[in-house]
Amino acid sequence: MTGTRLSEKDERAGVKQWAGLALLLLPVTLMTADLGVLWLATPHLTADLRPSSGQLLWITDIYGFMTAGFLVIMGTLGDRLGRRRLLVAGSAGFIAASLLAAYANSPELLIAARAVLGVAGAAVLPSTLALISQMFTDPRQRATAIAMWVTALSAGVAIGPVAGGVLLEHFWWGSVFLMGVPIMVLALVAAPVLLPEYRDPGAGRLDPLSVVLFLAAVLPVVYGVKRLAEHGPQWTVAGALVAGAAFGWWFARRQRSSPAPLLDLRLFADRTFATALVVLLLGLMALNGVEYLVPQYLQFVTGLSPMETALWLLPSAAGLIVGSQLTPVLAARIRPASVIAAGLVVALLGLAAMAVASGVVVAAFGLTVVMFGVAPITVLGTALAVSAAPPEKAGAAAATGQTAYDLGLALGIAVTGSVAVAVYRGEVVTPGAEDTIGGALTTAAELPPGQAAALLDEAETAFTTGFQAAAMVSGAIALALIALVLTALRHLRPANP
Repeated sequence: MTGTRLSEKDERAGVKQWAGLALLLLPVTLMTADLGVLWLATPHLTADLRPSSGQLLWITDIYGFMTAGFLVIMGTLGDRLGRRRLLVAGSAGFIAASLLAAYANSPELLIAARAVLGVAGAAVLPSTLALISQMFTDPRQRATAIAMWVTALSAGVAIGPVAGGVLLEHFWWGSVFLMGVPIMVLALVAAPVLLPEYRDPGAGRLDPLSVVLFLAAVLPVVYGVKRLAEHGPQWTVAGALVAGAAFGWWFARRQRSSPAPLLDLRLFADRTFATALVVLLLGLMALNGVEYLVPQYLQFVTGLSPMETALWLLPSAAGLIVGSQLTPVLAARIRPASVIAAGLVVALLGLAAMAVASGVVVAAFGLTVVMFGVAPITVLGTALAVSAAPPEKAGAAAATGQTAYDLGLALGIAVTGSVAVAVYRGEVVTPGAEDTIGGALTTAAELPPGQAAALLDEAETAFTTGFQAAAMVSGAIALALIALVLTALRHLRPANP
């Protein structure tokens, strides 16, 4: 018995491990905060760089696309090179890309910087979760540490808009990208002291062709979906989708025959695992389309300052945090399918409010309700995927779940954002103003007062109509998800019935 007690004591984390956890939570918080500050900065960088509507969407969502495209790759690479080493490399890349983004003088340069930020983020996120699993071997401590990791993701949503609002009140739009530099510098300096190195001694050789095939499958499909939503059916859209499908087939075939696959496709044979990924993907799509548009609506249409916008967005971040904390309590007694479906019904109420009404209060209240309702998906989605996988595949399952999460965020902006742009373009015809509402504000400043007022009224009405159309699209996605969850996940029982 004495030996057992000593063994258990040896497994429990000490001060160094908890200090290491605190260090890891900083870049995790930064990953989601970085999205929030960009949404607030969009009106300002639009006025400065004058991007087209397509370029503006790429500036916003290329980060999520690159993160989603590289998460599985970076997770596999970390097993071979070392998780701490990959975390340090990702932090260095994030610093360099942040500086490039902050001082970008063209839309193309900002898109490139955001793409590098996405790749660096893909190196950081799976490294943090893998290191937590290595540092905390006691089951209860590990559960606590992972819960704190999830909370850090939610906290970033709250911190990002507030920090961005403060910076934009006093500095230029590029300052929002500098917010994360001190955090990543701290990670570079403290990681060798506080974090252990970990690599999988049994990991097979990384297959470069699988990496290329994975990216060649994901990125053309993403591009095709964006172009289809923005411009309708085109030959380039069809070509991109066909190319993505062809490379996807080639990738799947190679993974089935590989002794060390980049992505173990056998995981998808489990109904719970596959459904959890679809729920994550579509759930985050439904959320992020409107979440991306609300800050622009509050600043462009209602005329709020960045700081005022940040304050109005605080309730939505609180809704996500409260919903995230409440979900495990409910899931302990209620079937996961019922918890997720009930949350989506709540989210539908918020989407319905934004689809039929307008104004500051409606936008802020509607987004708060949506964030609260979608919280069960963010909490239970990855947990269900990981629990459905064999223990030795838990890391791969977590990386795949995070990929679905980030791809859903990016597709939400691409699809619903493109719908909003298409509606706006259909209603605004003034040269220089027909692409974005930011362009309308710039054009109006050069017109006589009467014409400027008419143009601004036209642009604000068009943007509001596009915003409401995006809310309807998100609502349709939520309805489809309710049916899917209640059908495919009804067999799962509560954690503590």
